[in-house]
Amino acid sequence: MKVEEILRRGECETIEFKEKFGKETIETIVAMANSRGGYVLIGVQDDGEVLGVSIGKNTLANWANEISQNTEPRIIPQIESIRYGEKNIVMIRVDEHPIKPVFFRGRAYIRVGASNRRMTQREITEMFESSTGTSWDYYVVDESMGILDKDAISKFAKMAKLDRYGTDEILRKLHLVREGKPTRAAVLLFGKNVQDIFMNAVVRVGRFKDSEILDSVDVDGNLFSQVENVMDVVKKHLNRKFIIRETKREEVWDYPMIALREGIINAVIHRDYRRPEEIQIKIYDDHLTIWNPGSLPFDLTVEDLYREHPSHPRNKLIAETFYLAGYIEKWGSGTLRIINAMKKRGLPEPVIRHLGEGFEMKFYKDIYNAETLRDRGIGERQIKAILYIKERGSISNREYREMFGVSNKTAYLEIMDLVKRGLIVKRGAGRSSIYVLKGND
Repeated sequence: MKVEEILRRGECETIEFKEKFGKETIETIVAMANSRGGYVLIGVQDDGEVLGVSIGKNTLANWANEISQNTEPRIIPQIESIRYGEKNIVMIRVDEHPIKPVFFRGRAYIRVGASNRRMTQREITEMFESSTGTSWDYYVVDESMGILDKDAISKFAKMAKLDRYGTDEILRKLHLVREGKPTRAAVLLFGKNVQDIFMNAVVRVGRFKDSEILDSVDVDGNLFSQVENVMDVVKKHLNRKFIIRETKREEVWDYPMIALREGIINAVIHRDYRRPEEIQIKIYDDHLTIWNPGSLPFDLTVEDLYREHPSHPRNKLIAETFYLAGYIEKWGSGTLRIINAMKKRGLPEPVIRHLGEGFEMKFYKDIYNAETLRDRGIGERQIKAILYIKERGSISNREYREMFGVSNKTAYLEIMDLVKRGLIVKRGAGRSSIYVLKGND
């Protein structure tokens, strides 16, 4: 990349400006090597103004030597002096390192936007496993093969069209056994008593009314059975109706079942099994949340999940086995299938966010919730009015005026704005007219 283009783009994940070479420069080089690589320009202010830098006979060689000696594994940088106008600047090109993480004085850093962040021990472990082609579920447990359920393996073999092979051969082909020992993935996928080994490998499903717990069920067993049993528990707390379309009866639930199933599968596959918490599914009157322990992988952001993105499965062997069984289509597409399924039903996109030491996906059963309405640019009074209609069934112009202490004209204009937006409709005429949610008219 040419210097002019780098200056034009400005600081970002792959570009950093430094007025002079120093400790922070090497931190940035390490962070870029642990991310997607990038460029560091020396002699440039944060805002992109070129100040220039003094370069002696051995300056570049000394900088390269300082970078190499203070990084582990060693980084051999590509350093170039460039004449820009009447001034000299130095461009350091950083490639993504093949073996990660790279450390500077015993600390590892990663790029987050245009800044560097020190990595946690958990992130360091996951990055190393990922760069060496392994993951947490790759390692064996000190148990005999007898803890695996052959019937569960045979059932999987039929789904994956691998039933021409014996169970032992299937496990070897999928790298689920090594040196006569089952891997962590094998136990979670096919164990007879999974929770004897991994007691936290549980999904807790609860039905809530505000803060009151109406029901709570812990679903255990192997991961395949968990998905099916969790779906059964969730369905018990949801509403469904039947719609006749072209003489065919269609079952319609509060939420698209394909979206909820995909969310549950994603949680089971990608959760951090190092953490002691269980997956938690909370069902409320107007929304449902799926929370699983563990943050996103180090090189993914929440924003990435709303668009095409590469897959970085935390548990590679588990993900591959679910893929072969037909539970997922391809790595990295799960959130997009969930979003598309919700949109197809005319429902809001799920709200995805980090929550505590985990990751939450929130589903709304309709668009009439404060979060979705606020995203649409609806005013706060109007939002409260919609929630009032949702609870009471309707609202009148007089009720709107009394709720908010506004004039008749203001009430009329704000109500009619909601009508024009297709959120509510008018019933009746004159002073007896009321407004109800669209679809309830």
